[in-house]
Amino acid sequence: MSKKGYFGEFGGRFIPETLEYPLRELQEAYFKYSQQKDFKDELNFYLREYAGRPTPLYFAKNLSKRLGLRVYLKREDLLHTGAHKINNALGQALLAVRMKKERIIAETGAGQHGVATATVASLFGKKCDIYMGKVDMERQKMNVFRMQLLGAQVLKVETGSQTLKDACNEALRDWVTNVRNTYYLLGSVVGPHPYPLMVRNFQVVIGREAKQQILKKEKRLPDYLLACVGGGSNSLGLFHPFFKNREVRFIGVEAKGKGFLSQHACSLIKGRVGILHGSKSYVLQDRFGQIEQAHSIAAGLDYPGVGPEHAFYKKIKRAEYVAVSDKEALVGFKMLSETEGITPALEPAHALFYLRKLAKLAKKNSIVIVCLSGRGDKDLEIVQKVGS
Repeated sequence: MSKKGYFGEFGGRFIPETLEYPLRELQEAYFKYSQQKDFKDELNFYLREYAGRPTPLYFAKNLSKRLGLRVYLKREDLLHTGAHKINNALGQALLAVRMKKERIIAETGAGQHGVATATVASLFGKKCDIYMGKVDMERQKMNVFRMQLLGAQVLKVETGSQTLKDACNEALRDWVTNVRNTYYLLGSVVGPHPYPLMVRNFQVVIGREAKQQILKKEKRLPDYLLACVGGGSNSLGLFHPFFKNREVRFIGVEAKGKGFLSQHACSLIKGRVGILHGSKSYVLQDRFGQIEQAHSIAAGLDYPGVGPEHAFYKKIKRAEYVAVSDKEALVGFKMLSETEGITPALEPAHALFYLRKLAKLAKKNSIVIVCLSGRGDKDLEIVQKVGS
């Protein structure tokens, strides 16, 4: 990555002048504190003692037998708050403490990043406001309640598609207005530099652990890494530590909503290069460059763009990106629940379904690590409603 935050041609900082100061302040703080031993030690303490790291790399023997693959699940669903989002939230919260910011704000779609942010704000004694689209608040009511229970104020966003993109817009507007006392804790590998780099670096703990664990269990690296991609933090967290291991294939699974007839999904597969939230990447947009609305049954994948490092991986053909529909994700959701007694979130359920397709393409007993980025408690009402 370049000093200006580019992964090849993607990334950068495309922002109004009003955001230049807070981003420069954040960049300086991140590069200063993240290299200090006391910061690393404190973050590792909270990841271990509070969040519950390291997470297991679980051999899914029943699923493996069914598919003819050797499937391992990186169990981020077992972390405190139920998803990988806590890794990044803890890292950025420790930055906010050192930057002496009194208030933390965030955007959220599925609610898992919002819950993680509300959690760390409570832990470190910070005031917390979470922006969430009205549509997402309706389908993730339990996570809204959890955020409120943790002391955060959940601010309803009723503009645009009323989902994650619009929650990001409102959080950025807030940050510009209140930059002196406010820290914006962005939840994925998107947005202007240094966020894509910073969030990825707080999530690579996933892949570093997985690499050590698979070498211990199998005495070799996996053939495939598989993870869902919305903004893309869980997948990059898994992929990045294996970047130089060319024998390991990366597969990112996007949401295609109700099917390929829909124009509202698959930023990497169907999007075009453009600017969204201060970063250059693949974006869902019309022929006039207007941002399209994204749709997925999984609120965490409802984003019309993708992290610039994923765009770079696509351009250099380091990763392959595929798409799974709402209906197929529900099959993946039920498949893991029934075979292993583990109920996944709808986001990684997209990756779980793709295992069925991969089983037909890969050699028998190929080793696959799937990032199980979150648990399915938050989605039970949606699955029940769709299935009834």
